[in-house]
Formats: sequence, structure tokens, C-alpha cells
Amino acid sequence: MFQENTVYIVGESKAASNNPITQQFNCFFIGLVIDSDTHEIVDVECSTTISLTSKFIRSMLNGHSILQSDVLEKEIEKRYFGSSQKALTVAIRNASIKYLQLNKV
Repeated sequence: MFQENTVYIVGESKAASNNPITQQFNCFFIGLVIDSDTHEIVDVECSTTISLTSKFIRSMLNGHSILQSDVLEKEIEKRYFGSSQKALTVAIRNASIKYLQLNKV
């Protein structure tokens, strides 16, 4: 399904204690499949309680560069108004840092 030049990175963060994600998963996780040649996000899935949320986040992030976490964070701030907005932003930042460390970009 995924090309050999892709890598899988997981970013995590804490969601608010009253958030259903915290009650179900204990943390917020986002999994990203990234093309290591172009640094483009090619697929996304995250720990959400509503499947539409995961689909929306996927459509919002696919095609963007993981190296531009500031652009991703602005996109989240502009378009995503779920209760886990901050957790999503932190998880993206966490995944971006991991990717940079692994690839020494």
C-alpha cells in the first residue's frame, strides 16, 4: 500500500482531562505516513472518537510538508475547531521533531 520511501511517525500529546479522547485513549495520538524523499504527508490517522474528525484531519494535512510544522499549525488553527485542537497541534509538533531527528534534515 505504501511505497518503500515512506516512513511512519507517531506524534502524541495530552488532551484535556474532560475530552472523550482522554477518557478513551488516555492521550491524543496522530500517525503520519511521510514520503522521506519529498517530506510530504501521504496519509494520516489519529485517535479520535468520531470518524469524521479523523477524516477531516487527514484531508487537512495530506499533501503538506512535515518540515513546515508552522504551516500545519496555522492550518489547524484556521480550520479545526474541535475540543482537541491544542492536542492536535502539539502532536503534529511532536511528530515533526521526531521526523527531523530521524532524518537529520
